[in-house]
Amino acid sequence: MFYYILKYAVLGPLLRLLFRPRIEGLEHIPEDGAAIVAGNHLSFSDHFLMPVVLSRRITFLAKQEYFTGPGIKGRLTAAFFRSIGQIPVDRSGREAGRAAVREGLGVLGRGELLGIYPEGTRSHDGRLYKGKVGVAVMAIQGRVPVVPCAMVGTFEIQPPGQRMPKIRRVTIRFGKPLDFSRYEGLENEKVALRAVTDEIMYAVLGLSGQEYVDAYAADVKAAQPKKIPRKPR
Repeated sequence: MFYYILKYAVLGPLLRLLFRPRIEGLEHIPEDGAAIVAGNHLSFSDHFLMPVVLSRRITFLAKQEYFTGPGIKGRLTAAFFRSIGQIPVDRSGREAGRAAVREGLGVLGRGELLGIYPEGTRSHDGRLYKGKVGVAVMAIQGRVPVVPCAMVGTFEIQPPGQRMPKIRRVTIRFGKPLDFSRYEGLENEKVALRAVTDEIMYAVLGLSGQEYVDAYAADVKAAQPKKIPRKPR
C-alpha cells in the first residue's frame, strides 16, 4: 500500500514535475507476467525515476547497506526501502550472490517485475561497465524475458557523492525484450552465462550511448588511488 501511495500521490507527481522524464519504449514492458528489467546504474535517483514511469510495480535487489546504516538516518532509509518492498542483497561474496539469485527468482516466481543493475554498483564516472552473471542465471532459470533499460542524464543530475539532485530533464529508454530460452538448462555453464550477460549489456549500451569498459566497476573503482583529504591551513 505504501508503495502505491508514494508512487501515485507523493513521489511520483513530484518527480515527474521536477525532472519531466522523456519515456521511450514503454510498450516493451510486458503488461503481465514475470520479467526482468536490466538497466545501467548512474545515480541514486535511478531507484525512484524508473519505477515512477512504469504502470506495474517493480521490485529491485538493493544493496544491503541501505538497510544497515547507523543512526536515525540509517533507520529511516531502511524503513523506506522495506516499505516499498525492496530486497536487501549482501554483495560480499559468492554465497551472497547465490542468495541474491534465490531472492530474485522468488520475485519472478510470483509473476512480478524484477529490477536489476547487472553492473552490481553505480558507475563512478558515467561509463558502462561489465555485467555480473547473476542476471543471466535468473533469466535462464526463471525462463523470463529481459527488458534492457537505459537511464540517460541521471549521472549529470546526481553523480555519486552528491546529496541533492540538480533539476534537469532525464530520459528513460526501454528496449525490446530479450529471449534467452535457447539457453534453457545452461544456467550453470560459465560460457552461456557470460554470453547472455554480454548480450544484455550490449543492448543497454545501444540504448544509453555510454562508453563501455570491459571490466567490473567495483574493480576499477578499487584500483584508483584514494584521495588524501586536505589538511586545514
